[in-house]
Amino acid sequence: MLESLGSLSGTPWVYVIVSLSIVLDVFVPILPSGVLVIAAATTAAGSGTAADAVGGVAVTVNSGAHLAEMCSLMLCAATASVLGDMVAYRLARRGGDRFDRAIGRSRRLATAQRRLGTALTRGGGGIVVLARFAPAGRSVVSLGAGVAHRTVREFLPWSALAGVAWATYSVSLGYFGGQWLGTSWMSTAVSVVALFAAGSAAAFLIRRPERRTAH
Repeated sequence: MLESLGSLSGTPWVYVIVSLSIVLDVFVPILPSGVLVIAAATTAAGSGTAADAVGGVAVTVNSGAHLAEMCSLMLCAATASVLGDMVAYRLARRGGDRFDRAIGRSRRLATAQRRLGTALTRGGGGIVVLARFAPAGRSVVSLGAGVAHRTVREFLPWSALAGVAWATYSVSLGYFGGQWLGTSWMSTAVSVVALFAAGSAAAFLIRRPERRTAH
C-alpha cells in the first residue's frame, strides 16, 4: 500500500482515492478509509525527509511542501467525510420507512437510533463526533439521523466537527509516524493501532450511558 501511495504522492490521484474511500465508507464500513488516510500521510511525511550525501548529514527537504500536503489531506478527508455523511443522511431521510425497518431488525441499531435522536434534541451532538471514531458508528449516526428526520441544522454542524476531528487525528498519526519511524510498514502499523485504540475508546464512551441506565 505504501509503495502504491508513494508512486501517487504529490498527484491528485491520491486525494481521489482517499476521498472515494471515505465517502463510500459510510455505506461499506469495512473499507479501510482510516488506514488509507494514515498511509497517505505517512508517505507524504516520509518523502519530506532525505539524507544529504554531502557530509553524511540528514537534512529536511521541502518541509513546507509536505506540511502543505498534510493540510490538503486533512481538508480532503474532512470534506469527504461530511459529504458521505450527508449522502447517507439524505438517502435515509427520503427512504425513511425502508431504512427504519432495516434498523428495527437490529436491536443494536435501534438502540443507537433512539439515543442519537435524544442526544441531538438535547443539543448533545457530541455523540456524532464520538461515533465518527467508533467502528461503524458513522453509518449508524448518519442513517439514524435521516430515518429520525433530524434537521440539517441539527446534524450538519456536528458532522462537520466530527469530520474535522477524525481527519486531523488520522493525518496527525500518519504524519508523526512518518517523521519518527520513517516511511515503513512499522510506522503505519503503529499509527493504525492508535486509530483503532481511539475507536475502542469512543465505542466505550458511547455505550457507557446505557450501562448506567441498566444499573
